[in-house]
Amino acid sequence: MSQVMFDLDVLRSFSTGVALGSYSRAADRLGRSTSAVSAQLKKLESQAGTVLFRKAGRGLELTDAGETLLAYAHRLLALNEEAGAAMRGVDLEGWVRLGLQEDFGETLLPAVLGRFARAHPKVRIEACVARSGDLRERLELGKLDLALAWDAGEQPISAHAQRVARLPLQWIGPVDAAMCDAPWWKERERGAAGARRTREPLPLVLLDAPCPLRAIVTDALDRAGVPWRHAFASSSLAALWAASSAGLGLSVRTPFGLPRQVRAIDRTLLGLPALPQMSLSLYRAQAQAEAPAARLGTLLLEAVREHVQGEGSVLH
Repeated sequence: MSQVMFDLDVLRSFSTGVALGSYSRAADRLGRSTSAVSAQLKKLESQAGTVLFRKAGRGLELTDAGETLLAYAHRLLALNEEAGAAMRGVDLEGWVRLGLQEDFGETLLPAVLGRFARAHPKVRIEACVARSGDLRERLELGKLDLALAWDAGEQPISAHAQRVARLPLQWIGPVDAAMCDAPWWKERERGAAGARRTREPLPLVLLDAPCPLRAIVTDALDRAGVPWRHAFASSSLAALWAASSAGLGLSVRTPFGLPRQVRAIDRTLLGLPALPQMSLSLYRAQAQAEAPAARLGTLLLEAVREHVQGEGSVLH
């Protein structure tokens, strides 16, 4: 039996059409005719030796085989891009000092930094995890080249910063329903249902001061007339997730990087106010970054935009 050799150009059309929800839009994006893309998809099904699409109303949806091939397509295209970057930057040397907030540690560090290190082995990376204010201060002092941080509006955005996305702030609680038997939770449920006015203050699980989110959350609760109390504070985001998953109170964060033991809570169930959006920005120490920092910044932007698709507004 002959070995199947998938065409990367065909896989790119396939994955782009799925991402955009339309192969006519994919054709426009890729600079091809719709008929050319259609021919590519027929070729792909022939190579795969199985049906990749089925009718769904007026459109198409992926079969199980199509979903499987899509996952491989993403990996093959990413590897191709990595190989191309490695060849273009084989002589790239120097160092990059990167700052991140704790939200991005598990979601971005392994994928982006691992990919960068493999493609550019002569570049030394120094990474640190800190709060947004600390990261911006280090940038101003010349101790960082890049920083990915939330912008809560506590200060004007730097001239060398690029807003990447806007994501909603959400109330965060335990994923385990058994942890929702705490008296404060039950009383808030009854109060939200109109059975009686809730008197138990809402316990909050937040980062310790200084933290711009503390003011955003407490101001929103005060305006809504919701009593609250600080139940748990820590400088560690991981500690907040542990406290929230244990039912000690509610935290507030964007959907980015939420661990499995917590989840976004429907605020209407507990009579809680809506919260604003947060901007995510990539800060640069210089308007024209050195080549290693510029390349790493590009990879970070790509990874963030892919991760937040469907969760907020992606800014280009």
